[in-house]
Amino acid sequence: MSPIGSITSAFPALPLNPTEKVTQSSPTAAPSGAGFGSMLEGLVNTVNSKEAAANSMTNDVMLGNTSSLHQSVIAMQEASTALSLMVQVRNKLVESYQELMRMQV
Repeated sequence: MSPIGSITSAFPALPLNPTEKVTQSSPTAAPSGAGFGSMLEGLVNTVNSKEAAANSMTNDVMLGNTSSLHQSVIAMQEASTALSLMVQVRNKLVESYQELMRMQV
């Protein structure tokens, strides 16, 4: 599984041809009644669950309950990458909002 697999699967695949119509055929796509906020909430919950899993695995290694140090490190890297992606998405959203506010009506 890729480090950001569950996050990228929340976004529908964009077409390669810019004239193609974008459809939400992804199984994890938000239902038609759900909005943009619920999609972002799902992404935050995904990052939170990755961090919780990484913390749990790290605690198990530190307490000696398991010897899979490599899986703990991989889980920490997945959580770190997911958090970095979420921060970059947030930065782009804030930048877009600020650009819209600078537009003259």
